[in-house]
Amino acid sequence: MNDTILVEESSGNVFADLGYLNAEEALAKARLAQRIAAVLEQKRLTQVQAAKLLGIDQPKVSKLRRGQLQEFSTERLFRFLTALDQAVEIVIKRKPRSRRHARVSVSAA
Repeated sequence: MNDTILVEESSGNVFADLGYLNAEEALAKARLAQRIAAVLEQKRLTQVQAAKLLGIDQPKVSKLRRGQLQEFSTERLFRFLTALDQAVEIVIKRKPRSRRHARVSVSAA
């Protein structure tokens, strides 16, 4: 019996590793949703309270918190963050020479 386990290093984007077509956008949306969920938790808002604040219904808050993001555009996620008193800053810059391709990234301060 061979106990060898093959391990492949991640690209840093699980969606790209899984072959998603719009992997960069999927990762950006996931990180935005993660930040929204963190703020909702920090503010101790129920899903009903969050829905009212974000201008959506409670089932959509549930989808957002569970990472079901197909019906949410990045722009809409930005609006949710601003509704939660979070500043959204978009920075565009030249990619480093060391990187083969340009990428989209989301970070929280």
